[in-house]
Amino acid sequence: MVNDLGGVPHRLVWDNEAGIGRRNTLTKPAAFFAGSLATRFVQLKPRDPESKGIVERANRYLETSFLPGRVFLSPQDFNTQLQYWLVTVANERTPRRTGRKASIELVTDRRAMLALPPLEPLVSLVNSVRLARDYYVRAGSNDYSVDPHFIGRIVAVHMNLTHVWVNLDGIEITRHQRVWGSARTVTDKDHVATAARLRAVFQAPRVGVTDTEMVRDLADYDTAFGVDFHSTTTFTREGIAS
Repeated sequence: MVNDLGGVPHRLVWDNEAGIGRRNTLTKPAAFFAGSLATRFVQLKPRDPESKGIVERANRYLETSFLPGRVFLSPQDFNTQLQYWLVTVANERTPRRTGRKASIELVTDRRAMLALPPLEPLVSLVNSVRLARDYYVRAGSNDYSVDPHFIGRIVAVHMNLTHVWVNLDGIEITRHQRVWGSARTVTDKDHVATAARLRAVFQAPRVGVTDTEMVRDLADYDTAFGVDFHSTTTFTREGIAS
């Protein structure tokens, strides 16, 4: 969004919803996003029809002017069609209230915006979990397989609109295309093959190790404590004499 605008608005007006936060308290992802852009969220108060009406009016315009008659193959296709419609249709119309096109007003607004940050803000959801023995992680109500070599390690699960990927110490170890259903299980066949191979190695009996080899020789303890049986030692009532 900010790349398309060419700048960062000084504030982002948002409805009072749980995804951003409630009662003037932002969620951690929302606070991180605002801090990365040096902007701030303005959360509308409950039962504030004048402020909420501006947001709802924009949503209703999209519902009545953009959505009817359209077919979307994926969330990405939805965003692509919406972006094209905003540039070619919505921003080129002349509202009666202002008498000026949005594309022209945007030039003036851009001059008052903040500069874009040098680094793009993180827009994916992140969750740190310990990879369980079943080598699956949960993201968006679905389960995704991870390389079983990393069972027991703390991994970071990232999710955006298109993909789910898993990082370990900043290095990507698994990536899946995100599914938008619920209660789905996404499995990489290579992960299944790796798990079967590791399981076979773990369950195989160890070869070449006997019970007698696992018992330490008592002479090792004598050497460790400096006991020398080759010297002549006599025991008297006063003590030990060599």
